[in-house]
Amino acid sequence: MILRAVLRTHPPQAVGLGLNLPRAAGLGLLLALAAAAGPATAQEHLEYERPVDVAPTEETIGEGYVVPEVQRPRPRAAAWQIADVVVLAGALGLAAWLALFRRPRGWLVALTTACLLYFGFYREGCVCPIGSTQNVAVALVDHTYAVPHYVIVLFVLPLVAALLFGRVFCSGVCPLGAIQELVVLKPVEVPVRLDKALGWLKWVYLGAALYYAVLPAVERDFVICRFDPFVGLFRFTGSAWLLVLGGVFLVVGAFVGRPYCRWLCPYGALLSAFSRYAWRPFSITPDRELDCGLCQSACPYGAIEERRAVRTSCFACGRCYRSCPVHHAEAGEGLVPVPTPGGEGPTP
Repeated sequence: MILRAVLRTHPPQAVGLGLNLPRAAGLGLLLALAAAAGPATAQEHLEYERPVDVAPTEETIGEGYVVPEVQRPRPRAAAWQIADVVVLAGALGLAAWLALFRRPRGWLVALTTACLLYFGFYREGCVCPIGSTQNVAVALVDHTYAVPHYVIVLFVLPLVAALLFGRVFCSGVCPLGAIQELVVLKPVEVPVRLDKALGWLKWVYLGAALYYAVLPAVERDFVICRFDPFVGLFRFTGSAWLLVLGGVFLVVGAFVGRPYCRWLCPYGALLSAFSRYAWRPFSITPDRELDCGLCQSACPYGAIEERRAVRTSCFACGRCYRSCPVHHAEAGEGLVPVPTPGGEGPTP
């Protein structure tokens, strides 16, 4: 009421500066209210107390609590990531060239050893397209989850290589496959039906891994990384039962070629699906005059059927060409002894 009386007796035109008097009065009122509320607000901030003075420890939380170590990125992390991508791309290209064009078993073994030392023991299994499957799956369903470009590149590169040349990533680039490849001593033949039945386990494992990866954040679990049987061997540390599991795979792998790769690897399931449509996969052309079957006998992975490589199962290891007498002749090494059908002895 007082403000209205003032406005009636002193209209806006009466102010020499030409200001809108109602707006000026309202602004002044707001400033007065803010000034009155200011000390109370400041007082509330001053009276705030922290719920705890120090971070929780084992004594305050309870028995069994372990304070996590502070994780800091390695120096020059970006440079390491670029180097990893370059090495991975170069190894994939070299594996494809050796397996499809040169086909020397010895050079493939050398590449396998080099990749095992770098990706496995030196980088401690962290350059892992297999585990990146879970990160990509989470990013597809959770828009708040950011996947680094580095992880996406690691996930995509072997799949692109599979579309072009088949499973060259498995030939010797993957450290999990490399460590199994180098321990194969005297493999036994697994019955075809059992081999195909066990092959479905990797799809079940892939489905379970994706299911746990896309759960809400509080329930999410990256089971591929958690239950990797070889990462503990690469890092010389880890839970005892995983170290034992990795050792069991290697012992079994001496007599059954690559059991983890063939029947459990979830990323191998994706690679087998992509390699089905490969542009130029690893292949074997049966000889019309020399139907010896040595290539099929030499393959420890059951990846040759009817004298032809099965592109979804072939790891491009080169063992079949090492045993092929025709390949040796084309390479200028002469024919190797080939057993006759009756088993009476070798023929030149």
